[in-house]
Amino acid sequence: QVYLVESGGGLVQAGGSLRLSCAAPGRTFSSLGMGWFRQAPGKEREFVAATRRNGGGTYSADSVKGRVTISRDNAKNTMYLQMNSLKPEDTAVYYCVASARTFYRITHYGDYDYWGQGTQVTVSS
Repeated sequence: QVYLVESGGGLVQAGGSLRLSCAAPGRTFSSLGMGWFRQAPGKEREFVAATRRNGGGTYSADSVKGRVTISRDNAKNTMYLQMNSLKPEDTAVYYCVASARTFYRITHYGDYDYWGQGTQVTVSS
């Protein structure tokens, strides 16, 4: 079992920045593929960004490309999502996810094995 603990959400004005964190204590963090999804009210869950295990690369959705940076610190068992130039349409609950699989589709939430409880991000106009 992997427990994911998110933090860093909140209320910010359009154009502002937030940094989300996801900690996964008690596990070989570097062996996990990690990512972020989000879900806005009335909308389907949406892939935001992902980072492969063991330095395998990072990816982000077109909707946030150029505005978000995903990173991980394996020594601290923590993943980050730096979000800049936030827009009202970024308002959603953001979920940290992790996969212990060797092969998985990074944009498919069903391919992740573990989910955090979610953290609310609200961007006001």
